[in-house]
Amino acid sequence: MSFTVAAILQRAVEGHRLTFDEGVTLLRSADLHSLGRAADAVCKRLHPEPYRTYNIDRNINYTNACTAVCDFCAFYRKVDAADAYVLDREVLLEKIRETEALGGDQILLQGGLHPHLTLEWYEELLRDIKAHFPRINVHGFSPPEIHHFTKVSKLPLVTVLRRLKDAGLGSLPGGGGEILVDRVRKAMTRGKVLTDDWLNVHRAWHGLGGRSTATMMFGHIETLEERVEHLERVRRLQDETGGLTAFISWTFQPEHTAMADVPPAGAFEYLRTQALSRLYLDNVPNIQSSWVTQGAKIGQLGLYFGANDMGSLMLEENVVSSAGTVHHLSLAEIRRAIREAGYSPRQRNVFYEYIDAEPAALAAG
Repeated sequence: MSFTVAAILQRAVEGHRLTFDEGVTLLRSADLHSLGRAADAVCKRLHPEPYRTYNIDRNINYTNACTAVCDFCAFYRKVDAADAYVLDREVLLEKIRETEALGGDQILLQGGLHPHLTLEWYEELLRDIKAHFPRINVHGFSPPEIHHFTKVSKLPLVTVLRRLKDAGLGSLPGGGGEILVDRVRKAMTRGKVLTDDWLNVHRAWHGLGGRSTATMMFGHIETLEERVEHLERVRRLQDETGGLTAFISWTFQPEHTAMADVPPAGAFEYLRTQALSRLYLDNVPNIQSSWVTQGAKIGQLGLYFGANDMGSLMLEENVVSSAGTVHHLSLAEIRRAIREAGYSPRQRNVFYEYIDAEPAALAAG
């Protein structure tokens, strides 16, 4: 490890903010062990508690019909495709009922950019959910969906968000982030929100008092510099609003997509990038590990590479699995992975508040 890299890592551990060039240097030149050790030190400074968290939710994809064309997506269908769908309301409510029965307090509600569903349809959906399940948080509608709603309804962004919030939307996911660099977005997608508008959805939501998460899907056509630029844009947004609760990154899954010829990024690249995200995003409180794309062992290893959260039990997931990546963990397996990493597992909500009882042994000692 060079003196320069060692000095950058030490400064990050001590709480100094990384510059863009330093981030690129680390991603390009730091060895995996040194990056992980530094990210773990920062994580322990921010989260000295003996817990690492998880949540129980369900990813409900209410429709796969989408007007955008994303080369990296194996899930979407054209609206007139034979296998395009909009979930029947009773089916959707039953999925939530099952989630609540298993101890879940949230659903992740996302879908394609359906050209015919009105804003009133989404308001009715949210009110229906809250009427049946008042304690369930709806973590719903990615920034591309919200931006699409403004186009369909011909209403201002803040108006759309306020109406959804009034109807029962609880928090906003960071889906559709991919890489927040327009060169990359234009090369991979057609008919989908670009960087500034993606960020503006979060900005407007935070302005209404809402909280959200940010994401990154990497390991495809982006450069290392563009990967760091993504982190820079997220950090600037958080400096401005403070509304992000967590950051989640995962590797592109190429199978069954129009980009199937792209070599998949492996665990090495995943852990490097997650570690850098912990070092770079000094103002985002939580980093979530991605066992859904990486599998149980690498997801667990992520707890030593800057993550303080194992993510969701995820009772249902359709988008990543459409690309051929299928990993399943039971609640017992998630809790065991956290314990084996040397921590006590705690269930949390989307706001990273504990919603289970404090473990008796730890409370006593």
